Amino acid sequence: MSKPKLVFISPVFLFPNDAGGKIRSTNILRGLKGGAFHVTLLSACTPEQARRWNKEIGGVCDEFIPWQPAPARPMWRRAFDLLGELPVNVANDRTRPGMDAVRQLAQRPDIDLMVFDFVHTAVLRPDRLRSRSTCFTHNVEAEIFARHAKQARGPFKRWLWTSQHAKMERYEGNVLRGFDSVIAVSERDARFFTEAYQVASSHAIPTGVDLDFFSYQEPPAVDAAAPPTVVFTGSMDWAANIDGMQFFLGQVWPKVLAARPEARFVIVGRNPPASLQALARTTSNVEFTGFVDDVRTYVHAAHAFVIPLLVGGGTRIKAFEAMAMGCPVVSTAIGIEGLDAERDVHYLERDDPASMADAVLELLADKALRDGLAQRARKLVEERFGHEKAARVFEEICLRTLEQPPDSKAA
Repeated sequence: MSKPKLVFISPVFLFPNDAGGKIRSTNILRGLKGGAFHVTLLSACTPEQARRWNKEIGGVCDEFIPWQPAPARPMWRRAFDLLGELPVNVANDRTRPGMDAVRQLAQRPDIDLMVFDFVHTAVLRPDRLRSRSTCFTHNVEAEIFARHAKQARGPFKRWLWTSQHAKMERYEGNVLRGFDSVIAVSERDARFFTEAYQVASSHAIPTGVDLDFFSYQEPPAVDAAAPPTVVFTGSMDWAANIDGMQFFLGQVWPKVLAARPEARFVIVGRNPPASLQALARTTSNVEFTGFVDDVRTYVHAAHAFVIPLLVGGGTRIKAFEAMAMGCPVVSTAIGIEGLDAERDVHYLERDDPASMADAVLELLADKALRDGLAQRARKLVEERFGHEKAARVFEEICLRTLEQPPDSKAA
């Protein structure tokens, strides 16, 4: 008996896995392959990318269909997008090659379910579909814009984020109601979609971690060979990470250095902006790595992993990756939001600069505290948050979505 056919649509090429959304989607696809569905991955991809990442592509799908990425939109065009009806980041994903590729595949009579990865990808969806459809949401996108508006300094930035929030709230609610089901990354987000947007079928999956890849190591001792080291990982061209690093470098790290002048802070992630590097030069012992092939070396060498985010949505998979690797986590409430872990048992939660600096200093000074947090956090992710478990829940939701005969829905 043939398997039902699932198409997973990503507006970006998933490799390398250098952002949280890519990591989560790749883990879900890896878990789906060989299961209940025949999986087709449809995404933007250049011929060079297809050649370089051929093995990895084969590990996440049964069939891969690429479309040629559209050229980057010039800055003047993106400025005009601010005046349009769509949120600017959604408008950026609305490309003719992407729309044509989705439309052509949607016309195939053998497709049973189309999964749109991120709510932005719904902008590629045809007006009518033959198959059932699901949106895999990694965040409440409108909430991110609202938080940026709250943090914005100056009337122009506040207007800009407030305007984008209103557009995203309208777009997000409209498109999510048009899907047969919505898959969220936390129970909190799933409830929001039901209550705020009246989404009829909203479900949550756990945040999953590859426990074999992110293997556990006991936190290192602090000594001459391993000076006290704090680490952050994340794409440094993402606004929420830039905002968090401005907060940490400007208000937290100087307090850490005042007590431990030999401490080091390592920021692991692609494309750190010049403004952030300039801020780092006003303090000491800060290193930007830029893009790295493997974050594990940096995390295993650190004594504390910080997530000082003031803006964000969904869940931060980096928190569970750090926990899996045995690096104790210090986070703001937003940084750990949506993750089912217990404060002061599996991680330290601190929101103001002084208390976050104190928590980092505690970890640098107290081996028993580091070891206890690390061991309890690893046990938590082992028991509940392996990526295979997340993929099985995802698969079950997709199968339930197929229980009703397909009908056509407006995008």
